[in-house]
Amino acid sequence: MRHPKIVLIGGGTGLPVLLRGLKKYPVEISAIVTVADDGGSSGRIRHEMDMPSPGDIRNVLAALSDVEPLLEKMFQHRFETGDELSGHSLGNLIIAALTSITGDFVHAVKELSKVLNVRGQVLPSANQSVVLHAEMEDGSIIAGESKIPKSGKKIKRVFLTPEVIQPLPETLTAIQEADLIVIGPGSLYTSILPNLMVPGLGEAVCQAHAKKVYVCNLMTQAGETNHYTAADHVQAIFNHMGSACIDTILVNDEDVPEPVMSRYREELAQPVVYDVKRLMGLGLEVVSGNILTYKGGVIRHDTEKVAEILYDILKKQQWLSRSSAR
Repeated sequence: MRHPKIVLIGGGTGLPVLLRGLKKYPVEISAIVTVADDGGSSGRIRHEMDMPSPGDIRNVLAALSDVEPLLEKMFQHRFETGDELSGHSLGNLIIAALTSITGDFVHAVKELSKVLNVRGQVLPSANQSVVLHAEMEDGSIIAGESKIPKSGKKIKRVFLTPEVIQPLPETLTAIQEADLIVIGPGSLYTSILPNLMVPGLGEAVCQAHAKKVYVCNLMTQAGETNHYTAADHVQAIFNHMGSACIDTILVNDEDVPEPVMSRYREELAQPVVYDVKRLMGLGLEVVSGNILTYKGGVIRHDTEKVAEILYDILKKQQWLSRSSAR
């Protein structure tokens, strides 16, 4: 009996959190990860080697790995001394070295997945260096993933260059064969949409038979989603895709404690309000729950609770499919 197949699409800090919980379930995981990051260690490596950004890929590999904690800690280690090494993550350097040795970024990720005993497959959304651009409401264009949230302007849309970007055949196959597709959580314009903007990839998601679940962000993000409600997040995805490509949204209904909230106010962030009527008007099933944690004063999705909810959605979907086939 085959395990059900889940495809997760995203990047940043949100996707690895989800994966750590889901890898404990009897499912086949395919993580499709953005390569548009151009800041820090990733940006330096990308610029110097003309290769896709390794940072988000590194975090996903670490989340899905099944190795000794010390090895994972070493892989995620960031150097703090030395002019050349300072700021670089060892994992980024290993990915860059394997790309140089194999001559191919995707092949490097596959080989490293074996070394790290990764549960599932990690797939870059593109096998080339791409640049994320944002057209702002005033018509100006900002180039570079790291620069977009700092512009102080409202985002109208995002797009990638070069114009010709080939999606990986393995990525399209994973989407077509999926039993459940999970989008997010992650920065809406700089982690989620850069994946869906890869030509052919977003269309494959929209056309896939699998149920599509959007895991909504817990907090708004300064420079990207100021004052956005849950429906605003979904509408932005629909606008970019040109169609209603999400079936279900998972939202948080737990209050954020005031001491934690005060810190986020300083960052101009606030809890994402889930406006049920608008969400239902967009044709979405709304699933809510107490799905946040705030260890160390940092708000994150509760990996165990979200994984349990997603697995329940998957099992229900499989039961409905079997019932309709009888």
